Amino acid sequence: QLAENISLLVKALATDYSHVVAPATTTGKNFLPRVAALLDVSMVSDITAVIDANTFERPIYAGNAIATVKSSENVVVVSVRGTAFEPAELTGSASIEAVDIAEDADKSSFVKEELAKTDRPELTSANIVVSGGRALASGENFTKYIEPLADKLGAAVGASRAAVDAGFVPNDMQVGQTGKIVAPNLYIAIGISGAIQHLAGMKDSKTIVAINNDPESPIASVADYFLEGDLFDVVPELIDKL
Repeated sequence: QLAENISLLVKALATDYSHVVAPATTTGKNFLPRVAALLDVSMVSDITAVIDANTFERPIYAGNAIATVKSSENVVVVSVRGTAFEPAELTGSASIEAVDIAEDADKSSFVKEELAKTDRPELTSANIVVSGGRALASGENFTKYIEPLADKLGAAVGASRAAVDAGFVPNDMQVGQTGKIVAPNLYIAIGISGAIQHLAGMKDSKTIVAINNDPESPIASVADYFLEGDLFDVVPELIDKL
């Protein structure tokens, strides 16, 4: 599933349709802009609402503003932020057709695929997410404080970009504008100050709980519950209470 090849396939099929839609995931963000370029049309990315067949809402400035965008292209190419929409009922009305027009762009080759194995829920689809920030100070502290709490709650584990950049955890755990966009029923942010890029990736969560020793931190402005305290004292007590 190389993006160069998928984009050629989608481009060949797209002329028979009015809209080409893909989720704003790693895969969608990889091939859909290529499709738009091949079709020579403007793309509407990361939509969070549909006004009509050609008009959409999308966040800009890391989610600080919402732009309403209307496309006048012959083929409307749209990527969708899945966390912005409630799950739809599966009606089974769409047909699946096999096609045999795949081309090889001969610009890249598949080397290997590695699947991260974990007993925890997938970050982007979990009902509960526990995230840690730079205040954890080390990867060992993620293991000692964040993971036991996540295990108690049956939650996925996330992290801020600062924690990822510091090497505490791998980058597939990053939540934020340049990481994964999540909207769980419960998001617990531990030791995360709440840079605008991080807030863009989690502020649509249904309930946000923040544990931080700075009540003036930006995360406090979006948190439904804010617990001021030292995470190294608070988290073990919380784990014990659970």
